[in-house]
Amino acid sequence: MSYFISDKNPVFVIAEIGGNHEGDFAYARKLVSLAIESGADAVKLQVYAGDALVSRVESPDRNRHFKKFELSRGQYEALIDMCRHAGVQFMASAWDRERLGWIEPHVRIHKAGSGDLTAYPMLRALVSTGKPLVLSTGLSTMPEVEAAVRYIGSLDSSYITQGKLALLQCSSAYPCPDGDANLNVMHSLRQAFGLPVGYSDHTTDSEAAYAAAVMGAQILELHFTDTREGKSFRDHLVSITRDELRDLLKRIRRARTLQGSWVKQPTDTEKAQGHVTSFRRSVYAAQDIAAGQLFTEDNLTVLRPAHGVCATRYEDFLGRRAPRSMGAHEVLTAADLQAVLEQE
Repeated sequence: MSYFISDKNPVFVIAEIGGNHEGDFAYARKLVSLAIESGADAVKLQVYAGDALVSRVESPDRNRHFKKFELSRGQYEALIDMCRHAGVQFMASAWDRERLGWIEPHVRIHKAGSGDLTAYPMLRALVSTGKPLVLSTGLSTMPEVEAAVRYIGSLDSSYITQGKLALLQCSSAYPCPDGDANLNVMHSLRQAFGLPVGYSDHTTDSEAAYAAAVMGAQILELHFTDTREGKSFRDHLVSITRDELRDLLKRIRRARTLQGSWVKQPTDTEKAQGHVTSFRRSVYAAQDIAAGQLFTEDNLTVLRPAHGVCATRYEDFLGRRAPRSMGAHEVLTAADLQAVLEQE
């Protein structure tokens, strides 16, 4: 089974509010409401405390930044209730084990950000829940991804054998230049591990996400905001809005329809319009031919429609004698083909 299949979209779409609420609970409620309306499969937040994430000694400014963006447990639970009542999945990146402990009952799928690909204590805690895990791979080399996948598998082999682990191609740049999106890495990840793959976007529009979906991404994680106008926090600048996400999903649905089947065969529409017959050719007499006359390139031709012997059998007639007389532009039949083949 796949743990990352949408019941309404061509791909599983995560609207990543992250820290775009900037510590303002009322604004967080607004963003969650818009994300619910966007059509995303899951609304995601980052759950952290500054002191449990960043050293206040080594990086005091970053520590203060994350403290400023903290929400309380009660506020997170209120946002979770909004999602639950709307029938939209709630997801979270819990960035320490304490918060993972109280957020865990509320999520069906866990998410680990790129920065935690090498944070093995957090990976161990996430795997211990037994729930599916989406892991972003920004900042990493392929050997680092291999090591993380191997470590997760050593803790619980079902993450590999049952596809409970999904890997997202990601470039942890804000913003990410087009040349750094490297969507082809999705194919490398799929080929290397045989796991579900997707894309976590940090570009400034939806084109990379659209391309990733067309290339076969099973999961899209998109930073989400209400507007990019007048915002100074960097994540807003790489975020999609409700209406933009709705439009993206329409484009992806059409693209998936256009991609269609893997099987090469005439389509129902081609058959219904009669084009398999009207566009193709059969073998015809180019001029009047008498019974017993040799068939040559001068007196045989191939014409539309394909009402008789397929034009692929044209050369089977050459140098053999006509089994009957026929007029110019008269189609040769299966009986004619059988008769000339029996002349040998």
